[in-house]
Amino acid sequence: MNDGTAVAPRARYAAIQARLEEPSASDNRDAIKTEIIALVRQVDAEIAQLTTLRDDVKVLVARWKALPIERTPSRNSASASDAEPTPGAEPGLAPAFPCERPPMQADHLGASTFIEKGWNLIARGQPADAEQTLRKALALAPDDPQTGSLLGWAQMLQTKYDDALLSFQKVLMREPGNALARINVGYICLKKRIFGEAIEHLSRAIRSDTDRKAALYAHFYLGLVYAEREMYDDAQSFYRKTLTLGPNLIEAYYELGRALWFGGKRDDALQAWRDGLAANRFNPWGKRCGEMVELVEGGGEPPRAS
Repeated sequence: MNDGTAVAPRARYAAIQARLEEPSASDNRDAIKTEIIALVRQVDAEIAQLTTLRDDVKVLVARWKALPIERTPSRNSASASDAEPTPGAEPGLAPAFPCERPPMQADHLGASTFIEKGWNLIARGQPADAEQTLRKALALAPDDPQTGSLLGWAQMLQTKYDDALLSFQKVLMREPGNALARINVGYICLKKRIFGEAIEHLSRAIRSDTDRKAALYAHFYLGLVYAEREMYDDAQSFYRKTLTLGPNLIEAYYELGRALWFGGKRDDALQAWRDGLAANRFNPWGKRCGEMVELVEGGGEPPRAS
């Protein structure tokens, strides 16, 4: 490499090579071995970092391709990051948030490289490939809760809810206070229509009050649970709290409108959808809000299911 990125390793290589050619090399076998091992570790670490950078650049390309031609003015509100969408997330699929990007750490087993690659595959909308990669990471580091959470996320995105539930339950066995894993269990229970357990897990995540993002989505999922049970007043309360915690979670406007409509508050429902459209007309859920406004103003009825 001629761009300077490998100067230090190459210099160390030359120094070791020179030592091996010295007449006293046999007397210094152990010391030279130690230096070679250190060089191998340094090279492995730099390769891992460059591999990660290459994958990150691919994510940048994917994000650039997804940019709309027209964009709304940026909003620098403090809560903007609370509900920032993840690349590859689609309306109606699994949550777009459960794990933050894992920090890259070089390790002799190589598990961290698979973890980073798994995260990037999820971000690019390739959950099946991510699952295979993360299983390799778990084979090297079976007790790592971060890897278990990412694996559960990849499985949820494929609607493999039983597998995902098992992955998150293993995480909670090691880290009972992991709020994001707990709300994902709540989400899966919701999808499996086990409403009592969903409420228990989501309420527990809210009571723990240790993770603001977890609390945001716990409120949102509780809204979905109560809407499924046709308890629309309760659903509305949870959706409104969701929007207080994270105004950029546009899906909450859409679901709030549905809860208001089916709860008999049709004018309020229209306003909720208008607010969602105004909040971000380029967001898929913002577009759905706009579609709902057109539908009901034309005499139609919103769908019972999301």
